[in-house]
Amino acid sequence: MTPLRLVTASANPDKVAEIAAILGPDVELEPRPASLGEVVEDADTLVGNARLKAVAVAEAAGAAAVADDTGLEVDALDGAPGVWSARYAGEHATYADNVAKLLAALAVAGADERSARRARFRTVALVRWPDGREVLAEGVVEGHIASSARGTSGFGYDPIFVPDDEDGAPGTRTFAEMSSEQKHACSHRGRAFRALAARLRRPSADPAD
Repeated sequence: MTPLRLVTASANPDKVAEIAAILGPDVELEPRPASLGEVVEDADTLVGNARLKAVAVAEAAGAAAVADDTGLEVDALDGAPGVWSARYAGEHATYADNVAKLLAALAVAGADERSARRARFRTVALVRWPDGREVLAEGVVEGHIASSARGTSGFGYDPIFVPDDEDGAPGTRTFAEMSSEQKHACSHRGRAFRALAARLRRPSADPAD
């Protein structure tokens, strides 16, 4: 079967590598057009931001585009940082900046016990064709925020997010303490893109059919 070619909306090499590993050989990712500037992500939902990026790339490339948006929702912070996760500590924040701000916010909130640090990662993955057709999927993983950063793998909030075990019990390892394969098996992004891949395999998903 000929791989489905998708132009990626993300310019984050960490994320692109992770998406490619999850989607596997059935999908071939192409880089976003170099001429396309930064897409303003000003929607108030993950779906909205994913759609803004996918539409811009599909129009610029004249081909199907894949985009995603991810939010970390922390209960003690009333769901923050949520849609602002990537920019939690500012527009040009580093991964470390965002992690430090989140841990400081939890300290201010007095969320010291693990039960008070409940959180979830949510990812929306979306493919958009130039004619307006789209396919989307969502992935969610429950867990809690560790008291300090642990591990050296992954990116973003991976050093402080501890996913629940398969049976729903609190986990013990952060995403950053897992191998890529272990993380992909249970992560929000893994779940979203596996669901997306399954929907793309349906004949009706491709407007060329």
